[in-house]
Amino acid sequence: MSDGTGSEDATAGSLPEEILEAVPDWEDEYLNRVAHRLVHTYDLEKDVTANGESFALHGDLRVESSKHLFHPSITYANHRMREYLYADRRSSVRVADLERLVALGHDLADERVDPDDRHRATEFTFVLVAPSIPDEVREFVAGFSDRTLLKYGFHGHYEIHLGVVAPDREVVVSSDRTEIDAAFATWEPIERDRSLLSRVLGLFSR
Repeated sequence: MSDGTGSEDATAGSLPEEILEAVPDWEDEYLNRVAHRLVHTYDLEKDVTANGESFALHGDLRVESSKHLFHPSITYANHRMREYLYADRRSSVRVADLERLVALGHDLADERVDPDDRHRATEFTFVLVAPSIPDEVREFVAGFSDRTLLKYGFHGHYEIHLGVVAPDREVVVSSDRTEIDAAFATWEPIERDRSLLSRVLGLFSR
């Protein structure tokens, strides 16, 4: 079994040097490898706090889409989407820890979601890295789903996702519609055809 770190991720090699230099350096080698996979789609920060909860890694993804009528200068059906990703290493994970993160997600939604007819979706994804994944945690995450429609969906929705990964055991579990498993499964080659474009199209088609 791999230790979840391994050699430098080949996916980082396709990025310009100036972008790689802007990626923060984590003392945690595993999180460094995750970051080099995430940097293709997220703006990354280290050691952030959200409403009193500390996280070693934070990712921010912003997307705007529009349709064109006859000419690119004439647009309609403009939509925006945003995802906040938070990840942290913990010595252990309990269901209560995940429930606290879900409550945090709802608090952040109250503060950050700006619902209007252009708002398509805001997503809050929380990933915990631990030595192992207890059965009750695995069951909770695998069965978890939390999506809130705003004004019956006319103002889009916000959604909370959960993930837990044990890199030393090469195991990851995530909730429904969570699509960042590949970034945290560093012991597996990442599928390059799962590009930013395909991920964005998936988000807007939900």
